[in-house]
Amino acid sequence: MLGPALATLAAPVQALHAAPLPCRYAGLARIERGRHWLVPLLAALARLPERGAAVPTEVAFSVHGQGERWARRFGPWPMVSRLWAQDGHLCEQLGAVRFAFDLQAREGGIDWSVRRVRAFGLIPLPARWFGGVRCREAWQGERYTFLVDVTLPWVGALIRYEGWLEPQ
Repeated sequence: MLGPALATLAAPVQALHAAPLPCRYAGLARIERGRHWLVPLLAALARLPERGAAVPTEVAFSVHGQGERWARRFGPWPMVSRLWAQDGHLCEQLGAVRFAFDLQAREGGIDWSVRRVRAFGLIPLPARWFGGVRCREAWQGERYTFLVDVTLPWVGALIRYEGWLEPQ
């Protein structure tokens, strides 16, 4: 997806994306959830994890059809998604929600920007609802790091999870 920009990524980010599949990474995450009454419902639809500090985290990456399967586990909470390339975008099916992302290599990491969103694979949702979604892959020292921060206009903070992973 990144083409020549892949070479500009920091070593830990490159290593994760170049690892032969299947592979597994593990680390720790901090998870925060918003307090709006709709947050539990929206989190369930996308199969998002519960809040916690220093949550043991693992991701098992594997081939799935023409793409990949990312089986995340935050403590006891599984969060599995399928990812594939389509029309120049990275698509991710996460629970009942399907995202199309633009990826941009920046400062040794990768920024993910929401392009399109569909609920239940059929219902297009307004892209402006997802302008508050921030996803970044980066590094700290020799560790791969991640940040996902989701704020929705009518709910406020939905979820923020960040942490680090190392190959296992």
